[in-house]
Amino acid sequence: MADAVGPTLYTAFGLSIRSELRLTELPQTTGKTGAADVEIEIGDLSAAWRTHGDPDDYYAYLDGQFLFYVPDVAIYSIRGGKHIVVSPFAGAGEQSIRVYLLGTCMGAILMQRRTLPLHGSAVVINGQAYAFVGESGAGKSTLAAAFRNRGYRLLSDDVIAVTVGADGNTPIVIPAYPQQKLWQASIDQLGMESDAYRRLYLSKFAIPVESGFAHEAVPLAGVFELTKTEGAKVELSAYQGLERLAILRMHTYRDFLIPHLAGEEWHFSTVAGMASRVGMYRLRRPTAGFSAHELVDRVLRTVLEEKKVMNG
Repeated sequence: MADAVGPTLYTAFGLSIRSELRLTELPQTTGKTGAADVEIEIGDLSAAWRTHGDPDDYYAYLDGQFLFYVPDVAIYSIRGGKHIVVSPFAGAGEQSIRVYLLGTCMGAILMQRRTLPLHGSAVVINGQAYAFVGESGAGKSTLAAAFRNRGYRLLSDDVIAVTVGADGNTPIVIPAYPQQKLWQASIDQLGMESDAYRRLYLSKFAIPVESGFAHEAVPLAGVFELTKTEGAKVELSAYQGLERLAILRMHTYRDFLIPHLAGEEWHFSTVAGMASRVGMYRLRRPTAGFSAHELVDRVLRTVLEEKKVMNG
């Protein structure tokens, strides 16, 4: 069961977050007074869910408020891009509560704040951000971890926060927090030892990222969509035209929330601007018999070739 603690100030996604819940994954910060960007508190949402919730659904939308119901874990209220209330169920573990708080709830907060959340991982290559998006199990986190093992810094895992730079045009990736989540199979492929890490659920583990984390926002230069193929080789091709918009829509984090929290017009204009300014590729990897390091090499070759073209 989650216990309330004295409000503690954390930072993630470029936001100051004051929370009554312990958020052990996030860096703590001190010295800032006044209101935080996001306030997280424990409250009782049972009456609100009985009034507005649907027994056959897990989501409810009110004016400026989003209710999210997770059986046996908690009810969450996300409001105005600034306020989260957590109503834990009896017996729920703090770790389970935080998984949804730092995932769906923070994705909703970003959307309400008109910051685009993409579903994937992002790393820094030569001072620019490259995002790896795809369906669950495609290998996004594994690829990012393989980059990190090569000395490249991690920007985000699971939720990638993309905003617009001071020039009003350049897409910028804001750092999330220094942790990755990896399945046992990924840990094995990367030659790591799962005994050293905290188990989240089933065979998925929390991997702390300390020295290998990027703390500063950087421009987004490319998006690679990972997909699987029954073929024997890694294949890479560039996306063109309107298919770029479809890919960014498909891999927006919790895309079903767009019309309720941000609006289709905002989302379309945001991804249209992004698609015209970054390279976008489909990276197909064999279902079996491949190495994450092969994918790293292929991505790095593409980044180098793209840089040569841009430099003439």
